[in-house]
Amino acid sequence: MSQAVGKLCFRNKAALAPMVRVGTLPMRLLALDYGADIVYCEELIDIRMVQCKRVLNEVLETVDFVAPDDRVVFRTCQREKDHVVFQMGTADPQRALTVARLVENDVAAIDVNMGCPKEYSTKGGMGAALLSNPDKIEAILSTLVKGVSKPVTCKIRILPSLEDTVNLARRIERTGVAALAVHGRTKEERPQHPVHCDVIQAVAQAVSIPVIANGGSLDHVKSHSDIRSFREATGASSVMLARAAMWNPSVFRSQGALPLERVMEDYIQHAVRYDNHASNTKYCLCQMLRDKVESPLGKQLHAAQTSAEICEVFGMEEFYKETQALLQAKQEALSTDNHHIDRPVMDGDVTTMPVRFDRREYPPQITPKMHLLEWSRREKLEQPVYETAQRALDRGFQSTVTVGEKKYRSTLWEKSKKFAEQSAAIVCLRTLGVPEGRIGDPDSGLVNKRKRDEKGDDESEEEKVMTNGFPNASDSSSRKRHPPITPQEEVKG
Repeated sequence: MSQAVGKLCFRNKAALAPMVRVGTLPMRLLALDYGADIVYCEELIDIRMVQCKRVLNEVLETVDFVAPDDRVVFRTCQREKDHVVFQMGTADPQRALTVARLVENDVAAIDVNMGCPKEYSTKGGMGAALLSNPDKIEAILSTLVKGVSKPVTCKIRILPSLEDTVNLARRIERTGVAALAVHGRTKEERPQHPVHCDVIQAVAQAVSIPVIANGGSLDHVKSHSDIRSFREATGASSVMLARAAMWNPSVFRSQGALPLERVMEDYIQHAVRYDNHASNTKYCLCQMLRDKVESPLGKQLHAAQTSAEICEVFGMEEFYKETQALLQAKQEALSTDNHHIDRPVMDGDVTTMPVRFDRREYPPQITPKMHLLEWSRREKLEQPVYETAQRALDRGFQSTVTVGEKKYRSTLWEKSKKFAEQSAAIVCLRTLGVPEGRIGDPDSGLVNKRKRDEKGDDESEEEKVMTNGFPNASDSSSRKRHPPITPQEEVKG
């Protein structure tokens, strides 16, 4: 299959580099807003990606690649379709091809990480481990070039020998890749070591494909005007920024950088609009704060645990409420249009539906399990009994609830035992046509005022119901606070 190399040009471009935990959709969109030409996603491992299904998210207007545990591994949208490069970690040509074909219609190019020295990348022979296996490099890139319709690129680090680096670059060029990104440090060197501009320049002179220079954030690129200077110093076609863009993405603005607080607010808008996980949002904001992470603002940010709390720190409560209201209205409209999708289906003797428990949809201290328990008592039925299984693949949980000698289960796996039980309760309630207590639903009278005033649904009567397979103790993982995030954490990619 021939490549459509001309669709994404890699000459005279400024790119957001792939960075683990940083290069998610909100950061990529923010970089594009500020003037970046190309944005790379964080490195995503092929073994994880091959398990994913492509799902159209009509509420967010995104394309989500969803793992078996129902977690979104990669999210993209139309705004970045012609600019986003999907970077994968791989050491297997056929698995790489499977992943590339899965995502190729939703991205602008496919990139293989051959430079990250961290164990996250190098285990299994991926990342910088590939630098010592040029035959594997050639096999992976050749397979991708022949097998997908989008441009294929790769990102390497330099080798200890200039001659070996140039020879590897030439061998990579012969596979037919559209461009080559070069981080001007060896796999043993770290950000405090100077970037070897002369080696990048030698590579650029040795090959005819575009070379993208990377590694200049600390010494060379502190403002937008420095991007051109770094490109000239390396003789490269384009420049890729990691830490400089992570610290302040408005470095891509030709008009000059914006105040950091404005940048953080712009980032939060994208994070809330696209339902980014709060812990990831907080991590990226803390990286922007850098040495100010211990400031009053930094301490407030660190204490925030949800997107709503993050917005409160920045005085963006109204924005959060308005955005959530819009998304909720859209969800309800789509649910009305597609109500047939959630009809119960029998799986043997178990009634199933694809349901996931979202705590945000319910009032504080009120849960579907509480409604099901009270309904069972009112109908003079045995108390609901939950049987929970845990999947070895990803440690996901799935519960089956028995009520009135009938069984109910969600087909989706949850991140905790408690969430799995709530999902099972929702399936039962919806199948029976019983109110489940969501925000905005009329008061069914099932859960009385005493229970509403009880603090902590984990300690309410619903948790006293006998369960099988797991102890009744609350899931400790849900109570753990996120560990301190410091700007000293090194960016990988």
